[in-house]
Amino acid sequence: MSSFDVISPIDGSVVAGRASAPWAAVDLALDRASTAQRRWAVTPLAERARLCSAFADHLDANADAFGREISLQMGRPIRFAPREVGTAANRARKMIELAPRGLAEIPVDAASGFELFIRKEPLGTILVIPAWNYPYLIAVNAVVPALLAGNSVILKHSSQTPLCAERFAEAFDAVGLPDGVFQFLHTDHAVTERAVADERVDFVAFTGSVRGGHAMVRAAADRFINCGLELGGKDPAYVRADADLEHAVENLVDGSFFNSGQSCCGIERIYVDRALYPEFVDRFAALTRRYRLGDPLDSQTDLGPVVRSSHADFVRGEIAKAIAVGARALIDERDFPTAGGPYLAPQVLVDVDHSMSVMMEETFGPVVGIMPVAGDDEAIALMNDSPYGLTASVWTRDRDRAVAIAERIATGTCFMNRCDYLDPGLAWVGVKDSGRGCTLSELGFDQLTRPKSYHLALR
Repeated sequence: MSSFDVISPIDGSVVAGRASAPWAAVDLALDRASTAQRRWAVTPLAERARLCSAFADHLDANADAFGREISLQMGRPIRFAPREVGTAANRARKMIELAPRGLAEIPVDAASGFELFIRKEPLGTILVIPAWNYPYLIAVNAVVPALLAGNSVILKHSSQTPLCAERFAEAFDAVGLPDGVFQFLHTDHAVTERAVADERVDFVAFTGSVRGGHAMVRAAADRFINCGLELGGKDPAYVRADADLEHAVENLVDGSFFNSGQSCCGIERIYVDRALYPEFVDRFAALTRRYRLGDPLDSQTDLGPVVRSSHADFVRGEIAKAIAVGARALIDERDFPTAGGPYLAPQVLVDVDHSMSVMMEETFGPVVGIMPVAGDDEAIALMNDSPYGLTASVWTRDRDRAVAIAERIATGTCFMNRCDYLDPGLAWVGVKDSGRGCTLSELGFDQLTRPKSYHLALR
C-alpha cells in the first residue's frame, strides 16, 4: 500500500501522513455508494436539504479550526483562511435555496386527454475531485448540489489538502447523513483514473490543470458519462478611460495577489487605457509594495507562500524569461526580506506583450503583467487572445458599454468593476481550455441529473 505526506509550504514540515487506498477499498466504496444512492434518491428533497443545512452549520461552527488546517496544508494566511470555510457554508445554503427550482418538475403543454412533464432524476454516484487552492469552496460546489439532487458522492481531494475531505466526512457523520451517501478516499492518480473508468461512477466533477482534465477525459473515454471540468485561467481585466481609478487599483491588486495569486479566476493580465496607464501603474505598484509577506500563521501576514518551492521556482522562471526579452519589473524583491523558497514577493511587470509566456500561460502565482491599450477594440482583441476563458472584468462607469464589451469577450463570466469573485446564484462555466460544464446556480443541477419524460394518455 502506497502512502503520502502533506508537506506544509510554511516550513517544510509534515502536516499529516496518509495511506493511499488500494483498489479493493475503492471497489468497496463504490458498491456502498451505489446501494446507498438508491435509498437516498427516494428521500424527500426537504430531508436532503435539512441534512445539507446542518452540514453547513457544522462548517460554520468549526471555521477557525478548519481554517487553521487550510493554512497549514497550503499556506493561506490565517487572517483569511477561516473565511473560506464560512463562505463554503453560505454557498451550501444558497444551493439549498436554489434546489427546489433547479430540480423542479417541468410541465409541458399537452392536448386534451394527455399529461406531459419532465422530471430530473439523479445520475447515481458522483466522483468529486477538487483542487487544493480553495479546498472547501471547490468541493462544496459539487458535493452539496450532487447530494441535493439525490446522488451519492465520493470525494477524492487533492493530496495537498486531504484533511478537508476528512472534515467533510466528519461533518456529514455528525449531522446523521445515511451511511454510504457520502464517502471520501485518498488515492493515487492510477487508482483515481481506474475509478473514473468504472461503470459504477456516473459523473466526474474535476477541478485542476488542463493536463489533469485531459487525463480525466481519457480515463472516461470508453464510457458514455460526462466529466465536468474546471481547469485553468489567464483572467484579464480592462480598465477604461472612464474608470474609477482608485477603486480599480485597489480591487485589481487584491484580485492579482490574494491567495498568493493561486486562483483560477485571479487576475493575471491587465489592459489599461493609455490615458490612465501611467497613473494606474504607479498606484498599482505602490499598493503592491504594502503587502506583508511571511508566516501565514501570523495574523499580520496578508501574503503567504505558494504551495511548494517547485512552483515558486516556476513563477520566478516566468518572470525571468519575460525580463530577458524586455519586460520591466516594478517591485524590488529586496523590499520583501522574507522572500525565498516558496515565499514569493509580489511582482508587477510592464513593457510586456503577448509574445511572452507570462502573458499567455497560466502562472498561478503573485505576478501580473500590465499593458497600455488604445481603446475598447484593442483591449477586446487582447483579452480574447488566450487559450483560456474563465472570467474577465471591465472597469468603467458606463454600464451599457460594459455589457457591450462583455458580449464580445470569450469567457464564462464577465464582471463590471469587480473581479476574482464567485456568486453561487450565477452559472460558473469556462470556455476554451478553462473547461466545460456548469456548476452553481439553478443550472448547476442539470449536469448532476438526467431528464426523464413522462407522456401520459388519460383515460
